[in-house]
Amino acid sequence: MRAYRALRETVGQDYTHRLVDIDKRLIELAETRDPRAAEPGLITLRAGGKRLRPLLVLVCGAANRATEEHYQALIRAAVSVELVHTAGLVHDDVLDDAAIRRGKPTIYASHGTDVAVTTGDLLFALAFEELTHNNDPDQIEALSDATHGLVRGELVQREDAWDPRVTRERYFARCQLKTSCLFEGAARLGAYAGGRPELVEALFDFGTCLGLAFQMADDVLDMTADKTLTGKTRGADLLDGTVTLPFIIAAEHDPSLLELDLHSIQTVEQAEQLCDRVAATGATQEVIAEAHAQVAAAKSKLEGRVEEDEYEMFASIAEQAVSRGT
Repeated sequence: MRAYRALRETVGQDYTHRLVDIDKRLIELAETRDPRAAEPGLITLRAGGKRLRPLLVLVCGAANRATEEHYQALIRAAVSVELVHTAGLVHDDVLDDAAIRRGKPTIYASHGTDVAVTTGDLLFALAFEELTHNNDPDQIEALSDATHGLVRGELVQREDAWDPRVTRERYFARCQLKTSCLFEGAARLGAYAGGRPELVEALFDFGTCLGLAFQMADDVLDMTADKTLTGKTRGADLLDGTVTLPFIIAAEHDPSLLELDLHSIQTVEQAEQLCDRVAATGATQEVIAEAHAQVAAAKSKLEGRVEEDEYEMFASIAEQAVSRGT
């Protein structure tokens, strides 16, 4: 419910009530499939989430004033984006040996590896099946590009695991793949499905910056936020060997961090102690400042390209990506 309240404050009920249509379709799609994979998928889908990516599809497609044909296309596109996002999370939990997601046991923890992998595969398949009904190769290409980016980003993250000397450049390249790609895909899908192809490039660029801001804020939350806010242990990234920008900047201030054997961080207490050490350098504040710079860049991509009321909505979405709990 917290996610829906935040979205309502950001874009108003004119958009957030449309998320109900998306949620209904997500459940409908999963319920019609083999229950051995569909039931775990339903658990994941019903767990909710921010629904920021499908919301971005709707806003980029101006769903509040779309024709019925465009509106239904936008719903299908938004559902497809959320299915890809959810599938990626299910698979990530397997790779990260994650027990908790959004405050609840992961499919991997509750049902095992085989079911989790199969469930993720089903959700990916459903995403593309749903999008084919829009009968638009540009939309298929947009979602394919985003999915490819997710895969490449995961490979980069696995390559960099446990390495305290990951550079800023490598971090941003990973974030562009793991996070921005799906925001970019959502933006492209919204523009195409909403009949606004002239805005594809500007909205794509907005999605790139929004994704980077979102990921940087998320990385700060991992190190600073209470479990009740994030639904996972503080320092979870460190426990699975993922080096993020707060650590990278902290190491610039405290080079002794570069000598750490991150494999030695094996308990929640050790992870929290390292989080405190990173925060003590001022690194988390610097990351939030960089995230705000990305928000400013995101907003600049749409200046003069959309109507003023629409611009304010995009600006609010970008600002919330950083302000949530930080």
